Amino acid sequence: MIYRVVKYGDPVLETRAADIMSFDTPELHQLVADMFGTMYAHKGVGLAAPQIGLSQRLTVIDCSAGQDETQKVVLINPEIVHREGQQVGEEGCLSIPGFREDVKRTMKVTVRARNAAGESVELTAEGLLSRAIQHETDHLNGVLFLNHLSLLKRDLIRRKIRKLAKAGEWE
Repeated sequence: MIYRVVKYGDPVLETRAADIMSFDTPELHQLVADMFGTMYAHKGVGLAAPQIGLSQRLTVIDCSAGQDETQKVVLINPEIVHREGQQVGEEGCLSIPGFREDVKRTMKVTVRARNAAGESVELTAEGLLSRAIQHETDHLNGVLFLNHLSLLKRDLIRRKIRKLAKAGEWE
């Protein structure tokens, strides 16, 4: 099933998602598969459950955009436990289509989480994967990439979105 991606303005995007407590269920495995399908259909490299309207601490990431099965990452109840260095790079968001801005992030992160089977996983990542982990973990905490921009840039984007919404082009 391909889900509709909710857009900026939906309260689920700015609310901390609930921890997942049940693992290794057919429903959870199906949700993970559907989230990968949705992410690929929308040409993203990451997707968090709140972006499909579900307040659950689940995210899927694939920096290969479906080209390399070994690059698929599933993080449930993730917690970034180590940060190192800095990088600045362009980010966009499936929930804020049409807007891309440079965002300062940590270059290298270590994240602890669970996979769909409920097993503990720890992953250290750099570069784009590190950026994606931080971006998606922010989603689970109710934080959007807009929050990392200057107040001026953030307000400019919000005004443009309000204008699009008023014209019926932001649903």
